[in-house]
Amino acid sequence: MKTQSSATDAGPIAVTAPRPERRTLGTALAALGVAAFSLTFPATAWGLEGFGPWTLVTVRSALAALVAGGALLALKVRPPERRHLRGLAVVALGVVLGFPTLTTLALRTSTTAHAAVVVGLLPLTTAVCSALRTGHRPSRRFWLAAVAGAVAVLTFTVVQSGGALTAADGYLFAALLVCAAGYTEGGRLAREMPGWQVIGWALVLCLPLTLPAAALALSYEPYRVTAHGIAGLLWVALGSQFLGLVVWYRGMAAIGVPRASQLQLAQPLLTLVWSALLLGEHFTAAAPLTAVAVLVCIAVTQRS
Repeated sequence: MKTQSSATDAGPIAVTAPRPERRTLGTALAALGVAAFSLTFPATAWGLEGFGPWTLVTVRSALAALVAGGALLALKVRPPERRHLRGLAVVALGVVLGFPTLTTLALRTSTTAHAAVVVGLLPLTTAVCSALRTGHRPSRRFWLAAVAGAVAVLTFTVVQSGGALTAADGYLFAALLVCAAGYTEGGRLAREMPGWQVIGWALVLCLPLTLPAAALALSYEPYRVTAHGIAGLLWVALGSQFLGLVVWYRGMAAIGVPRASQLQLAQPLLTLVWSALLLGEHFTAAAPLTAVAVLVCIAVTQRS
């Protein structure tokens, strides 16, 4: 079996330190990805004003896949190698299908501020998933910080939910797991093919499922055309689902998962700002305080 095979590759996402100019570009690209992702929940909330949850999920994925497929055809990109298909399937199930579906279902009853704090654990979950995937053994301090961050979010979730976890919380925690797996595999694949092709092929792989599902959802779920609904749909399809992931995977490939995860620390706080500005949501001091607590925990894991 070849040493570069995904079945035998036990190395970290980024082993050697990137050159200064590559690090600067990679950091800028990853930061653009974080900015795009921070708008995902408010845009989803806007989209739900005009579309049902299944319509929003399937149409956004199908629309993003059509754009990605057009780009792949226009640039005459060769199909991915067979050894990459397993990793692309993980990206597709986690990032293209799993995370959008679970978070959209959660946002039917959860506020974007609440969801942002819970999903603030994503960099931490990704770091843990990466450690398990690569076979590395992080330090005890890493695991203590990881557990502390999880406890902080779990406590916030239980308190905000009135003493018990809700169905929306279950969707959000499941979304964390599937997205972390997709990020980990996407970061690994982005070392071997351009980042935009990783998400592009993952979207195209899902098109035979998402396109008929979108047609079915549109025929069964009522919808109404509104400015917020269309703007939300276009953003989650093109900004979050495609362009955001293009720059995120390229940046992650350039600077590595740990460095990219540090930039993602700002995402929950940015989403809190957007939820207040775009949706007029009001939240207690517990939300930003918990987000900062998680930020500190993730910073400790990155330095462990």
